[in-house]
Amino acid sequence: MTTPNPADSLASDPGSDDPPLIVVATSDDRTRHLVGDELRRRYGTDYAVSVHDNTAAAVEQLTDASSAGRQVALILGGFMAGDRDGINFLRGVRSIHPTAKRGVMVVWGDFANADEVFDAIGNGIAEFLIIRPEHPRDEEFHAGITDALADWFSTDGTGFEAVRMIGERGDPRCYELRDNFSRNHIPVGFCDISEPGTAEMLEELGVPDGPLPVLVLLFTPDNTVLTNPTDIEIADAFGLMSPPDEHEVHDVVIIGAGPSGLAAAVYAASEGLKTLVVEQQAVGGQAGTSSLIRNYPGFPKGISGAKLAYRAFQQAWTFGAQFLFLRVASGLQIEDDVRVVEFEDGSRVRSRTVVVATGVTYRMLGIPELEELVGRGVYYGAAVSQAPSTAGHDVVVVGGGNSAGQAAMHLSKYADHVTVMVRGETLAVSMSEYLIRELNTAPNISVRYNAEVVGGGGGGDSLDHLLVRDRSTQAVDRVEARDLFVLIGSEPRTEWLDKSVLRDDWGFLMTGTDLTAAPPAEIFAARPPLPFETSNPGVFATGDVRRGTVKRVASAVGGGAITIQQIHQYLEMARRDAAS
Repeated sequence: MTTPNPADSLASDPGSDDPPLIVVATSDDRTRHLVGDELRRRYGTDYAVSVHDNTAAAVEQLTDASSAGRQVALILGGFMAGDRDGINFLRGVRSIHPTAKRGVMVVWGDFANADEVFDAIGNGIAEFLIIRPEHPRDEEFHAGITDALADWFSTDGTGFEAVRMIGERGDPRCYELRDNFSRNHIPVGFCDISEPGTAEMLEELGVPDGPLPVLVLLFTPDNTVLTNPTDIEIADAFGLMSPPDEHEVHDVVIIGAGPSGLAAAVYAASEGLKTLVVEQQAVGGQAGTSSLIRNYPGFPKGISGAKLAYRAFQQAWTFGAQFLFLRVASGLQIEDDVRVVEFEDGSRVRSRTVVVATGVTYRMLGIPELEELVGRGVYYGAAVSQAPSTAGHDVVVVGGGNSAGQAAMHLSKYADHVTVMVRGETLAVSMSEYLIRELNTAPNISVRYNAEVVGGGGGGDSLDHLLVRDRSTQAVDRVEARDLFVLIGSEPRTEWLDKSVLRDDWGFLMTGTDLTAAPPAEIFAARPPLPFETSNPGVFATGDVRRGTVKRVASAVGGGAITIQQIHQYLEMARRDAAS
């Protein structure tokens, strides 16, 4: 149903009367003058800029702001000749305003102290460096400031809401929808049914009895209202459900819009191939749940997985790639040298080649009492969307890979304490060194080794404790926890290909040289398989779904690009065979 007149109560919150703070501390007179003038001139309308000549005064203001609940967007500390207090200052204020972006201000040419600055960034004391402006309108300086403010605003700012959700805070469906909206870069606001005025809001919308959750699409002309909608109904309301043309033949159909699939889409579409990308859930795949990827080339300040994926999605779309969302692949057939991908809703698409880039999913714990609490304290991934709700909680992250480390760092900005539980005796074999350093220096993160969650539960309808076994002693103890984030292992999404291509014992797709040991003689009698080609000629695999890959975003992106080069080779061979 729709409501013809948008209710005033659904307008986006313009924010409080007190603008967020930008706080600068440096004893260098020239830096205070240049930085203060630039910040006030460019950002003074939307932010309150405070510049201090000593760190004590800055700490006092930040402490007062914390007590008053005042938002702090950006904190800058000077680190230059005659002013070496900035790094210690940033280290001290990290716990006062953990969600504020922290930057080290340096002077161009002060290379002798670069190691100390980069160590501070590598250890999580600061998040970026900024070179002091030397003249008005220094756009390189402002590019760094704007990036930092945009990153802060994306997680803590009060902004535009495209969708307003009304529901119960502990409802698993609300958790699922909020996470999917967040990962698909759709601004969503949430209103708990228990909050004052919510019942009146539902009455005004014409759905006083729900059922919940209720979604209000504020971007539509009539403020479309959906009650407890399915994913398909949401996609239809968003205008994303145009059925595919079963008679159209594409050059390449890419199944999965994670980093590898998106990279393949960018290169395929930009090189003139008729490209269709099919995604069953959210753009970005598993990488889209990463709060901050610090080791992706070209992003020294780091970038969230969702933002990186969204940019790649826009890039592929700009080049002409088509996208189908919320379609679940169920089968693959060959008809007259054309590959036909079948979907659970009965629709089909046809293509000369297929790229399987479905990635992997987090492995389930398999503990019934915890699986019953998914969305009510137990979460698979979802650290970004759920992090603000952990304020004041003790949180547990299970996992020893980069995703777990990134989740722990992000959650530590909100939760009282984060415990990372690892089955092994070290993180060195599974996690990047920069993340290990950050975990070790974070004031409210601890790592527990040889630990395995074996049970847990809650007194009501939400998690309140876990049972953890020490794998070296077999002792089991009770750990108080309000939130559990599970980021363990990887299971490939390849069940739908069981009869179509060769898989290994774990379900990963075998490609290239994996097939040469004992391929069916009739498949590659005339030529060896291409490196990313599966046992089904013209069907390729890239990213984490492929056997033996490195579980890193950069390698997934590279794999996607390489796959398209091999598809050009395959299509050229097919053209020669057809002409002969």
